[in-house]
Amino acid sequence: MILDSRTFDYLKPTPDQLVGMEEARKAAKVYARALDELLPDGPDKTYTLRKLREVAMWANIAVTRHVNGTPREAIEEYPADHPVVGDLGSVPL
Repeated sequence: MILDSRTFDYLKPTPDQLVGMEEARKAAKVYARALDELLPDGPDKTYTLRKLREVAMWANIAVTRHVNGTPREAIEEYPADHPVVGDLGSVPL
């Protein structure tokens, strides 16, 4: 199987992940309000707002997953050379 076996399982977010999810939802709501005011009514506006809703859902998933798609809680030990212990999804800039 290409996908992790837990890809479609429910993953209860940690308290920190819940905070991240809430922040992502707040940002999506702000953007949705701006788009609603700026875009003329019609099919393109409807499509845009529906896609934003989809992106907001994917953002919630991203908060709870590693880069490879596995649940963040699945890894109990971090590599010694990992730049940010506790967050395998982080990438140093």
